[in-house]
Amino acid sequence: MQKSIIIIGAGIAGLSAACYGQMNGYRTKIFEMDNARPGGLCTTWKRKGYKVDACIEYWMGSGPGTNFYHFWEELGAVQGRTIIHHEEWARVEGAGGRVFIFYTDMERLEQHMKELAPEDKDVIEELFEATRACARFKGIPPEKAPEVMGLRDGLKMMFTMFPYSRLMKKWGRISIQDFAQRFKNPFLREAFPLNGFPPFLSIFAWMTSVGMIQQKQAGYPVGGSLEIARAIQQRYLDLGGEIHYKSPVTKILVENDQTVGVRLADGTEHRSDIVISAADGRTTIFDMLDGKYVNDKIKGYYDNLPTMPPLIYIGLGVARSFDEPYSVFGTYYRLDEPVTIAGQELKQLPVHIYSFDPTLAPAGKTALRVKLDSDYEYWKKLREDPDRYKAEKEQIADKVIALLDQCFPGLPDQVEMHDVATPMTFERYTGNWRGSYMGWASTTETLGMRMSKTLPGLGNFYMAGQWVDPPGGTPGAAMSGRYVTQIICKQDKKPFVTSTP
Repeated sequence: MQKSIIIIGAGIAGLSAACYGQMNGYRTKIFEMDNARPGGLCTTWKRKGYKVDACIEYWMGSGPGTNFYHFWEELGAVQGRTIIHHEEWARVEGAGGRVFIFYTDMERLEQHMKELAPEDKDVIEELFEATRACARFKGIPPEKAPEVMGLRDGLKMMFTMFPYSRLMKKWGRISIQDFAQRFKNPFLREAFPLNGFPPFLSIFAWMTSVGMIQQKQAGYPVGGSLEIARAIQQRYLDLGGEIHYKSPVTKILVENDQTVGVRLADGTEHRSDIVISAADGRTTIFDMLDGKYVNDKIKGYYDNLPTMPPLIYIGLGVARSFDEPYSVFGTYYRLDEPVTIAGQELKQLPVHIYSFDPTLAPAGKTALRVKLDSDYEYWKKLREDPDRYKAEKEQIADKVIALLDQCFPGLPDQVEMHDVATPMTFERYTGNWRGSYMGWASTTETLGMRMSKTLPGLGNFYMAGQWVDPPGGTPGAAMSGRYVTQIICKQDKKPFVTSTP
């Protein structure tokens, strides 16, 4: 008899688990809290004819050469997609007209850094020797979840990953910020951490990402993030799946320590043989399951592990075109004087100009985005007073628009649309704990961390997504859904099969 699976959440992880469930003969059904859109945090929204993209800046696996690309093919996400490969991933303006350009071509970037800081030649060469080694490695992620690997799989993986493991051991515990302190050149020390990646991220993770961008395996998908989610949703529907929007799950039903279904906010109950939660981890464990299936290790995650700092997105629609070079993360424009926005001091304003994607703005016009780190508690307190909360958002938009006049004189008069999304926005629309956009922070301490996709003492239940497969992101989410289905197939003693549309 065909087994049934209920999946909580139509984000990338939930859609992935559902697709692979259908491929393997399970009867699946997704319940999603959003009114109409798939993707969760992988989203884009419309305002006054413009679109604000809140997710993909570079899409790992968008080009052939890695297993990620194969996964995206299986999910129907990459076929027919136009991918842009930028020549730069970021620019940083310094004092005296100096500019640090993070070229996506490693040789060009290395030469540029040596020209900026000849005194740091040895440090720069060591950095790029390791980065080239990362770029040559094609072995991750594995085709199989570690939970289903046999002895032969494990030995093969160990052999394949041995050179990569040595790199991880050497560089994995050094953050981007700490590595930057090795430079003697003051401008390089200041500018290197402002490369679009969080400064607390391991320099090893930086090397891996830069290597994929260099190999044209991580480009930008024209159309933005929501179109990726919609493509996977269509793949799921074509496989015979079923999605229910505007259907938030409030409880996971348990009988004799086995999950048997879910209860929705409207009180209706839906039964299934298996439940997969691809929703927020904390909400799943401590609210939907009342915290009954935890141990000290799991409690320790939520009590002690840092989450990715929440963000403010300021989306702008501007009635003008731009000649500035396209880049993955945009340009960090140096401000005349430091400013404070939402309690955070800024010396540079990171501006992402989407002139390379004509689908995000009307003809002859451009979508811009400013993305800033923020503080969840700051916004949580403001949200208690809706009028103050709304006023703060408007003040931030006004301040950012005024600052952009320093970068592009006359721009404030050309702004046709502005929209501000805060950590509370993401918490409200996606349920993500503390508004975190990628779950656990990928620090030097958490690099390589793995978490169980099951809970102690609870049967027929699995979790997928960024809270069990850090550091998250769309590739990690897709991989997580695939892995969960592999584990279920192994539990049911059936082969895991896939297909490509």
